[in-house]
Amino acid sequence: MTRIGILGGGQLGRMLVLAGAPLGLEFLILDPTPNGPAGQVAEQLVAPYDDEAALREIASRCDVATFEFENVPAAAVTQLSEAIPVHPRAEALFAGQDRLSEKTLFRSLGMETAPFLAVDDEAGLRAAISEIGLPAVLKTRREGYDGKGQAVVRVESEAEEAFARLGGKPLILEGFVPFERELSILAVRSARGETAFYPLVDNRHREGILRLSRVPAIGIDAAIQTKAEEEARRLIEELDYVGVLAIEYFFLDGRLLANEMAPRVHNSGHWTTDGAVTSQFENHVRAVMGFPLGATSAVGTSAMVNLIGEVPDLDAMLEVPFAHVHLYGKDARPERKLGHVTVNAPDAGVVASSLKQLNDLVREPALDD
Repeated sequence: MTRIGILGGGQLGRMLVLAGAPLGLEFLILDPTPNGPAGQVAEQLVAPYDDEAALREIASRCDVATFEFENVPAAAVTQLSEAIPVHPRAEALFAGQDRLSEKTLFRSLGMETAPFLAVDDEAGLRAAISEIGLPAVLKTRREGYDGKGQAVVRVESEAEEAFARLGGKPLILEGFVPFERELSILAVRSARGETAFYPLVDNRHREGILRLSRVPAIGIDAAIQTKAEEEARRLIEELDYVGVLAIEYFFLDGRLLANEMAPRVHNSGHWTTDGAVTSQFENHVRAVMGFPLGATSAVGTSAMVNLIGEVPDLDAMLEVPFAHVHLYGKDARPERKLGHVTVNAPDAGVVASSLKQLNDLVREPALDD
């Protein structure tokens, strides 16, 4: 029996397990939190990610390993890769863990970004503001997700407060982008070198957290899709990448501005489980195993709604036409992703009608647009 080790026991790991089981694969999870979403559906080692005994057990019992979130210590991935193949490589993790390295990599590959500068102290912040201008966004270079670890600086008087809140860590100042839309593309590359791309996704965030994804992205022409695919191809080839990778973009005046990448399966690709020929999760498993990739084309029209903080009545959600409910087995708390609902139908009007019904249950402003 072939076994895949997964560093990280969250919902993404859970969905990787559920996608790989029909292929006859087994999984071994490493996560310091017991009974996490992935640990509910596969065997779990409860230990820190850099625990040497746990890494040795992963290496001895697994044929290959991967990770399901980008804050896994890159040193642990490097150590594990000395014993068994680990996909993606540690280099991709390094690049994705530091926003300065990430943006610098994008620029080196000809990808347009917002202006950015490193900030190490208050004097550096003032100098960066002088060069980039305001408004701007001050962010921690490492960690931070779902809107955490950042502050919008609209006027100079806000800079000191923002630095006081975020300072003490390496920072980056980025020019504020008055984007029209937020888009993302998912690319997948196999250990064989085969590549494929999913359609661009239209994403709606509120308070830094993804609330709604739609496919196809309305009003995005083939030229924009082609450009995103070309940029994703350059990135995965530069990183010698194996697995699914997401790039998040700002879309403004017909231009794509690369915002960040995620070296893993991604929230904006959850629609693929019910709305694509092959889900991002199955394709990630196929990629790391060196299997042929599955088709990435969309089937009909899809939307994905995150369930944040609380889960509405299950019966009511299941009554929504064409809805598929995916719960993660997490305890409820504010701003926590507890599950998602996908809606997939041949007709965009039917999907819109179902979204209206869902909104009566989740009360999400992003669905009103």
